[in-house]
Amino acid sequence: MHENDVSYLVRQSAYNVHVSLGLGLLESAYEAALTHELRLAGLRVQNQVALPMVYKGMQLEVGYRLDLLIEDKVIVELKTVDILLEVHHMQLLTYLKLSGHKLGLLINFNVARIKDGMFRKVNGLVE
Repeated sequence: MHENDVSYLVRQSAYNVHVSLGLGLLESAYEAALTHELRLAGLRVQNQVALPMVYKGMQLEVGYRLDLLIEDKVIVELKTVDILLEVHHMQLLTYLKLSGHKLGLLINFNVARIKDGMFRKVNGLVE
């Protein structure tokens, strides 16, 4: 399955979760519901995936965690904040860079319309 196909299913699943649960819950509640919804859609989902950082040839375990990794292709970073800040967008871009994955979605469930809380990010680095 291509990253774009995974992205479409993640966005559709996030919509279903948002319609069912509304806003105002903890991030962990949305993570659990979205994980269930994605698995119902037949996708492989990993939660809280450890992300080491390699610095000058040394692998450092510094506590970074991907909220969701779907089909080992798409990173999903979840938020439940009033306003997404630039740092939230940069966090996902950094995770893409560190992991070598190409595509990520930043999803803020604390919005009236979920489409206003979903952002697609692409790792544009060439190795």
